[in-house]
Amino acid sequence: MKENPISCSLDFNKQGIQHGFLRLPHSRNDSAWGAVMIPVTVMKNGEGPTALLSGGNHGDEYEGPIALLNFARQADIQNIQGRIIIIPAMNYPAFQVAHRVSPIDGINLNRAFPGRPDGSITEIIADYFSRTLLPLAEYVLDIHSGGKTLEFVPFSACHQLEDKTQEAKCEAAMRAFSAPFLLKMLELDAGGMYDTQAEKMGKIFVSTELGGGGTTRLKTISVAKRGVDNFLRHAGILDGEIEPSPEGSDFLHMPDASCFLISEHNGLVEPCIDLGMTVKKGELMARVHITERTAMVPYEYFAPRDGLVIARHVPSLIKMGDCMNVIANVVR
Repeated sequence: MKENPISCSLDFNKQGIQHGFLRLPHSRNDSAWGAVMIPVTVMKNGEGPTALLSGGNHGDEYEGPIALLNFARQADIQNIQGRIIIIPAMNYPAFQVAHRVSPIDGINLNRAFPGRPDGSITEIIADYFSRTLLPLAEYVLDIHSGGKTLEFVPFSACHQLEDKTQEAKCEAAMRAFSAPFLLKMLELDAGGMYDTQAEKMGKIFVSTELGGGGTTRLKTISVAKRGVDNFLRHAGILDGEIEPSPEGSDFLHMPDASCFLISEHNGLVEPCIDLGMTVKKGELMARVHITERTAMVPYEYFAPRDGLVIARHVPSLIKMGDCMNVIANVVR
């Protein structure tokens, strides 16, 4: 297979703290011999496990980049035993323009795995993670939020896996993250996801959704910062005790596709419930108003199941096929 064109300015095996770049050559109209420069930090102190920490898998999600940029600023790593690889914005082209997908090739990085070394920019980044970075790590944390189009209650997440020993390890790491909510996540489309690639490679993988709306809040940033420390403590890399969520952590379950309420109309959403509310099956969730003319009866949407509303569509204008809400069960 062709060698990946990304080069790293750092030595992954060197002791101490290093700051540098993943350099991906990118010839374009404004720079014939240009490159995409993805910031990276490596911290290594002695021998121990490796954790790969990333944010900005989607370029309009900010809790991860903020938490990881803060963590990367520390100058003393005596409380670290092992290695931490930090990439605050893995889809850096998308992050620079606040887009979910890359402005260069229009590809969603989180649907591009395992990637291709001879593909487009996004596929090359995915391939570098698959063949270079993931093999270095035992623990992998990828911090997400809802971006510009969704908002979530703040949760850490893992998945149901065929390997139940691996699943149990992922669940333990998810619990250690100590978000206000903990979720065994059901994905509508897991193909090509970073999660799927890491899990196939046997990694202890945790993801999150920590808010959204294309912005951040003090609470969600606090959850991300605390979660990064807790994840590393759980891995045995960072000294200290797990710090629990101040309000405790509720475990959520998504049993099937009825958790998703999908819009079948274009229009203007009038919400009849709020994020974080508990609903009963059949309860009115929203009205979608047709905006082309007045006096039109809006379409009504009802809860497909009992549970907690853990996600909502953020722009008030919605399109057919958009996810309007997600409902999960609080199980413990």
